[in-house]
Amino acid sequence: MAEMSLAVLKKSYLALAIKYNLPDYKLVNEEFDIEKLQDHETDTLLREVRKIAMDKVIAYLRFIEMLLNPTNAPMFFFGLLKNIEPEEKKVLEDIYSKLGKIEIEVIDIDNDYSEEKEAGFVRKLYKEWQEIKRNMNKISKFLVRGWEKKTGRGERGYLG
Repeated sequence: MAEMSLAVLKKSYLALAIKYNLPDYKLVNEEFDIEKLQDHETDTLLREVRKIAMDKVIAYLRFIEMLLNPTNAPMFFFGLLKNIEPEEKKVLEDIYSKLGKIEIEVIDIDNDYSEEKEAGFVRKLYKEWQEIKRNMNKISKFLVRGWEKKTGRGERGYLG
């Protein structure tokens, strides 16, 4: 498959952004790393943008799922999770619900290609991602707090 330069990618995206009122390339790239698409040429650029964005959505969905249901989580997560407050768990559940809904919505788009549907999804996902990202920052902060509590206790309690 032929490669596309970054300049060509930006120009192609700009044409679609104008046509479908999409967020600016720079903003979408900062959120979802769509510049990776310069590695190959495609006739369905918005589908590829959506797929890359969904990679991040699915990674976050699996991470949140592991926090909410840590049965197979790495051991260090258990120490972090002991300190989660009910309101923090609610934030996790809200994000999980939003990410799950996005994953389900994409099935129809993936099975029945339409440039218009792809554009609508990218537009909607970018907007929803802004709220998800703010809540992920909250999660990050309480996980760091949990880590600090865990390591503080562990250092004091180790004798040997």
